[in-house]
Amino acid sequence: MLNHEITSKAGKNKIRKRLGRGTGSGRGKTCGRGHKGAGSRAGSTALTVHEGGQMPLFRRLPKRGFSNYQFAKRCQIVNVSQLERFDDGADVGVEQLSGAGLIDNLKDKVKILGDGVLTKKLKVAAHKFSKTAEEKIVASGGTAKVI
Repeated sequence: MLNHEITSKAGKNKIRKRLGRGTGSGRGKTCGRGHKGAGSRAGSTALTVHEGGQMPLFRRLPKRGFSNYQFAKRCQIVNVSQLERFDDGADVGVEQLSGAGLIDNLKDKVKILGDGVLTKKLKVAAHKFSKTAEEKIVASGGTAKVI
């Protein structure tokens, strides 16, 4: 098979294994399950990480380092340039940001970052502000209020 002959349908219709069709078929008698044991029974499943009683790989390897993932405080981020879509003199809060599609979840905290230029006078209310964002909002004549 050449590279240009491969289509997106390759492997779509996989031929199923015909089990229990005589010893000459290679899948007869025990149908590839071996003799006795849990693996030969119907409904048996095994975890992919199971190593047959041997000490598993994840327990053989040492624990190293520290992950801050579970302790990290996550915020939804909005840049100052994205606030340009609001009208001059508007009150911009979490609900307005959600309505404009700038944030996904009302329950998460919102942080305003200072990337971009703001030319409109806005009253912005959010959980956190970067220094540059606060400076740009105040410089354009608006206010930055921490919730």
